[in-house]
Amino acid sequence: MYVPRGVSRAAATRLLTDQAEYGQWELARLRLYPDGSRRVRLRRRIIRQLRPTW
Repeated sequence: MYVPRGVSRAAATRLLTDQAEYGQWELARLRLYPDGSRRVRLRRRIIRQLRPTW
């Protein structure tokens, strides 16, 4: 995901929060470039299920 340099930090946070809550994604890597733009890598959240003990 690419976040242009004109986007405020608060708006970028809201965007990533929405992706995390509704898309089941989590932040994998964030790279901040000298011009102020950001490149964000998201990955699917792994939800592990517990096995029942019989």
